[in-house]
Amino acid sequence: MKAPKLILIAVIAMLIGAFFYFGYSDFLTLHELKTHQAAIEARIAAQPVATAFVYALIYVLVTALSLPGAAVMTLAGGALFGLLWGTVIVSFASTIGAALAFLAARFLFRDVVKGRFGSAIRTIDAGIDRDGPFYLFTLRLIPLFPFFMINLVMGLTAIRLSTFYWVSQVGMLAGTLVYVNAGTQLAGIESLSDILSPGLLGSFALLGLFPLLTKKIVEHIQARKVFADWPKPAHFDNNIVVIGAGSGGLVTAYIASAVKAKVTLVEKHKMGGDCLNTGCVPSKALIRSAKWLAQHRRAEEFGIRQSSADFDFADVMARVKSVIEKVEPHDSIERYTELGVEVVTGEAKIISPWEVRVETAEGSKTLTTRAIVIAAGARPFVPPIPGIDSIEPLTSDNLWNLRELPKRLLVLGGGPIGCELAQCFARLGSLVTLVEMAPRLLAREDPEASEAVMASFRQDGVDLRLEHTAKEFIIDNGEKILIAEYDGNTVRIPFDQVLVAIGRAANIEDYGVEALGIALSPRKTIATDPFQATNYPNIYAVGDVAGPYQFTHVAAHQAWYAAVNALFGTFKKFRTDYSVIPWSTFTDPEVARVGLNEQEAEQQNIPYEVVTYGIDELDRAIADGEAHGFVKVLTEPGKDKILGVTIVGEHAGDLLAEYVLAMKHGIGLNKILGTIHIYPTLAEANKYAAGAWKRAHAPVSVLNWLRRYHSWRRG
Repeated sequence: MKAPKLILIAVIAMLIGAFFYFGYSDFLTLHELKTHQAAIEARIAAQPVATAFVYALIYVLVTALSLPGAAVMTLAGGALFGLLWGTVIVSFASTIGAALAFLAARFLFRDVVKGRFGSAIRTIDAGIDRDGPFYLFTLRLIPLFPFFMINLVMGLTAIRLSTFYWVSQVGMLAGTLVYVNAGTQLAGIESLSDILSPGLLGSFALLGLFPLLTKKIVEHIQARKVFADWPKPAHFDNNIVVIGAGSGGLVTAYIASAVKAKVTLVEKHKMGGDCLNTGCVPSKALIRSAKWLAQHRRAEEFGIRQSSADFDFADVMARVKSVIEKVEPHDSIERYTELGVEVVTGEAKIISPWEVRVETAEGSKTLTTRAIVIAAGARPFVPPIPGIDSIEPLTSDNLWNLRELPKRLLVLGGGPIGCELAQCFARLGSLVTLVEMAPRLLAREDPEASEAVMASFRQDGVDLRLEHTAKEFIIDNGEKILIAEYDGNTVRIPFDQVLVAIGRAANIEDYGVEALGIALSPRKTIATDPFQATNYPNIYAVGDVAGPYQFTHVAAHQAWYAAVNALFGTFKKFRTDYSVIPWSTFTDPEVARVGLNEQEAEQQNIPYEVVTYGIDELDRAIADGEAHGFVKVLTEPGKDKILGVTIVGEHAGDLLAEYVLAMKHGIGLNKILGTIHIYPTLAEANKYAAGAWKRAHAPVSVLNWLRRYHSWRRG
């Protein structure tokens, strides 16, 4: 701890020590106040201003140091200065003292608490930033909560001093008036319990609900303002209308039907959305075929002298299509109809907060509904690079129409989609060039994770062009060429086809978002509150169209909150929990992560310890010929609490599940270490990583004593 903090702690300790050592605490009692009341009143008559100043100063010190006696001091204010001036002096003195205690707690302990309980404090700060004044006002109005404790605890949060001051001054005013008024009739008070009767405490408790009630009233007024220009139907055909049958839309509809709500699901294209038709399912099917070829080429590593594989790219793509067809029944119209969902194929358009018009092959119809959930997804973003339209780029949407393997494939983008597909096509036989602006692939991951993937890509023959910026596409003598910039120089990269994989853009056009004025975020996604609601309280958005994470499993996660809040939000709303979000990039090796990695912890100035276990030491990985990669765990300093995990290696996404469960339910590395893992499995890597943490935190002094004990036992 730095010198200024140590000095302040010493000063506070000396003042508190002096208060009790010299017996000043004996003066701040009801008996002493009554005994010396006449003498103090005489002094006030002689020097009113000076006495009031000294009284206020003492009050400030008592409050700032969180000393006992504030209640008696408040009574004294009424007894000595009357109701008006007593209230004024006490109100300002108590608030100034509270602010000083607040500042002292923040200066001395905020950094320590933030470092020790970083994730919890960030969650609290987010809530304080959103609702802090309301909750502080409530606490100040209810005298059941010790005010000195409120001062100290609030100092540990991110609430602004100005907000703390004015809310405290206003919030404590009611209690100040009660005590000061009681002080004007001091002779009739025998104990502090005479002031706060059960009835008065009940009144304060009801008064404490006022800020929260005010918040609800404000929300109601805002909702009425938003709905003002839209006539509300007298009755509704649906409880929920869902737009989009991807992951988010399907889960929303499923939950609504499960609780017997009337729900209509509208999809204009294919059930299952991008994940089933152009994303997760087809890409993983293609990855499996490409990985089999890569393993076949390693035959000698497994003791196989000779092996050959004959394939046609069209057959591989036919298999991808067959996989989609096998999964389709899970997301089919028939299945959801059996579940009680009305499924409509057509183009939806929101025409009011309670109405959705659907254009179908049979005609147009309008659905009325209490709530709308937008799950319209996203599409690949194609940047406006000069000449890009002339070369007909591939994206993750139209890639699956290919039946002839590109001889030279250019991939733009070193994120998860670009990396997965670049490696696939390289293993299938394309000459792949991957262009990325950043100095490494998978820039969100730690450098060693990126390096493991890049090393694998180089072995697969991928030509990595890092720190290259695409400037223009041209056709020169019939040959397609990318003009790129690298290190200040112009580079020409010839290719036959280009795959653009540099991100996805939310689908926000053509279904009423603009007409209704549904608010957008700076990222051009639909802006939602912590409950998945838009600026219209009955219109929700989930999945890629809303963000902030564009993962299928996050869309499903958000959908639960949207469905429950849309149906039952009148009684209780649930904030979407983003505390533990896992993801995986299905390259070879896989890269899976949950929580913080090192680069994020450093960027956010979060203290951490790191332990790494190399999978190359794992028996099962050695037997499988997959002895590469690592498990990397970040923990709180000196504790086994998990802050984040990165796994690189075979089946990393599967191995991560144990850590996702652990982080979600507060299980530390000690309990993972104490859990039996089957031998020999890849899952043992998680236990060995926990063991590495345990060895790093072995109690050296205890072990030294044990060594001496065992030596003594041997004689």
